[in-house]
Amino acid sequence: MRREQRYKGIIGWFSEHMPVAETELHFRNPFELLVAVILSAQCTDKRVNMTTPALFEAFPTPQAMAQVSGEEIYPYIRSISYPNNKAKNLAAMARMLCSEFGGEVPTDLEALQRLPGVGRKTANVMGAVLWQREVMPVDTHVFRVSARIGLTRNAKTPLQAEQQLEAGFPSHLLPIAHHWLILHGRYTCTARAPKCADCGIAEWCASRNKYMTDR
Repeated sequence: MRREQRYKGIIGWFSEHMPVAETELHFRNPFELLVAVILSAQCTDKRVNMTTPALFEAFPTPQAMAQVSGEEIYPYIRSISYPNNKAKNLAAMARMLCSEFGGEVPTDLEALQRLPGVGRKTANVMGAVLWQREVMPVDTHVFRVSARIGLTRNAKTPLQAEQQLEAGFPSHLLPIAHHWLILHGRYTCTARAPKCADCGIAEWCASRNKYMTDR
């Protein structure tokens, strides 16, 4: 099957069966989303959502968070993966937001990446979720699923996967396609035991026969 056919079939199925696909992180404003995305690195959204209410009650604004150290943030996020580094990054991120951006999350994705704890993936998530930017954030789910189903080929890095996916999907679909792939990887095309028998896009999947045989 040609990749163009695979993209067309997969887009068609998701467009019909998942016309609305959004982040599962809970947030009320750009600052809260930025904090949640930083915390979500190598951690589940469910765990992040359990952690952020108390964190945001204690530090509801960049100004409030900028006044404290990473050591003071740590107790609120200690159940998150890599809490020490993330606590330090959150404190430094809040200080830079206040000192260089007037306490406002910058809408420029390059400027966002200047903030401690914010890399290309995090900036792209912010762009896709908040401003519908035509970008493709690549996390572990997107990287795994896109390779497994055949939307990417021989992508060795998240950047290579991002570039192939941005070339394959129509640009206006990139923000929702990011969520399609994440949610598909989270609930159907799981890492260890993909649910191929229940998969709506199985007929376009490059790995279906392998995993069906393995089962």
